[in-house]
Amino acid sequence: MEELNVADQIGNAGGWLVANQELLLSYAVNIVAAIVILIIGIMVSRAVAGAFNRMMQARHIDATVADFLSALVRYGIIAFTLIAALGRIGVQTASVIAVLGAAGLAVGLALQGSLSNLAAGVLLVSFRPFRSGEYVDLGGVAGTVLNVQIFSTTLRTTDGKIVVVPNGKIISGNIINFSREPIRRNEFIISVSYDADIDQVKQILTDILKSEERILQDREILVRVNELGSSSVNFIMRAWSNSGDLLMVYWDVLERVKKELDANGIGLPYPQMGIHVNPTKKTDIL
Repeated sequence: MEELNVADQIGNAGGWLVANQELLLSYAVNIVAAIVILIIGIMVSRAVAGAFNRMMQARHIDATVADFLSALVRYGIIAFTLIAALGRIGVQTASVIAVLGAAGLAVGLALQGSLSNLAAGVLLVSFRPFRSGEYVDLGGVAGTVLNVQIFSTTLRTTDGKIVVVPNGKIISGNIINFSREPIRRNEFIISVSYDADIDQVKQILTDILKSEERILQDREILVRVNELGSSSVNFIMRAWSNSGDLLMVYWDVLERVKKELDANGIGLPYPQMGIHVNPTKKTDIL
């Protein structure tokens, strides 16, 4: 009896297979096509991500950012390939896309600050307003750039401190690069007393600038009266030098100005306070 039941079940299964062979063939074709789509998508994602990474490295973009962005490109292609494969086997992809969109929105809201720093980091390494080793001022924080990472930039200040600045704050503020230009201009304000001879002071200051070897003599050297102050005549001095010599030139020129003006008897004004004492009448104490 049991053998008859097994035989009937096998017969029914065979009949069902014969009756639905077109449907089964369609499912088999769709499954194979989905597998092929996945394989091709993975291969394409690797090739596109690799080419994108090489292109960014050829443009001297930071390797960390290049790897991160190429990984985003790769997984993005794989995600679209997976959706296409699910659609091939009959899954409603609209609901899958809706779920992925909602999840992406939730993650974006939770990581809003980090994502803004990430976007700022991509802009920084793409446009290169500063590079490693350059001395910059990033919104009031000055130092030498050590590295530019995805979310932050690390600086070393002149007194040896390590400062990590979020990239979002860098993009939203002013970026001052002191090292990008090979030559820069120094500016000095020198105050002398009103009884000093203007022509003599101008000649002394001009000679100082022209005798300084680190000052570029083929660029403009300027010495002019800049202001008639309340207690001094203020001269402005401008001269160009290599960026690496700028600070030492500034200090050395200031020192020479003081020595030369003293040697020629030209006084430098400084704040003074006069105290006048008025005698008071003596009073008798009863």
